[in-house]
Amino acid sequence: MDIRRADIIADALEELVFSGTFQDGDRLDEIKLSKQFDVSRTPIREALQRLVNSGLAEQFPRRGVFVRQPGPVELMEMFETMAEVEAVCGRLAAMRISDAAIADLEAANQRCQKAIDQNDADLYYRENERFHHIIYAQSGNAFLEGEVLRLHKRLKPYRRIQLRLRGRMAQSMDEHIQVVDALKAGNTTLVAQVLRDHVAIQGEKFHHLMTSLRTAAQ
Repeated sequence: MDIRRADIIADALEELVFSGTFQDGDRLDEIKLSKQFDVSRTPIREALQRLVNSGLAEQFPRRGVFVRQPGPVELMEMFETMAEVEAVCGRLAAMRISDAAIADLEAANQRCQKAIDQNDADLYYRENERFHHIIYAQSGNAFLEGEVLRLHKRLKPYRRIQLRLRGRMAQSMDEHIQVVDALKAGNTTLVAQVLRDHVAIQGEKFHHLMTSLRTAAQ
């Protein structure tokens, strides 16, 4: 898979934020970053825009881009909203999904399994992203798809780091299989519940995520 330079840089910047190298309120200087990554300013601008879209950074006219980390309450609320919106997408997709899209989901799951076999959390996330995007599209509701994609971008860095928790990739894979089975059966209630539980990070899952973020910042 060809990964864009800007996405590679954005992934690296997310790691630098989570590790505490860049802290809340720090300015992300285009010139310094272009020297650090030995690239032109164009992929740096694209990478910074991805951080802005995900909410990990904030852009101010004539001032630049600054790191912005959401607090635990805001993060919990975003995941709670995402879980409910994905459940709606799944429920609608169960009524409307095509056979071709089912095949695409199964192919995405095969690639996810290969990423697990390679113990590559970042590769798993990219294939996992394809899986979820197919479901969004198959909801048959363009407005809903646009809204869920917007929220998906905001939570991307957190969902990506969550996959590094021990056993999370295998658990996610099991949930993917349950989603596909429910979609094949046209079981709107079941697919909504599985997707809701798949995305939600309440309770122990949220504790593990916050612990991983604190550990990365030490």
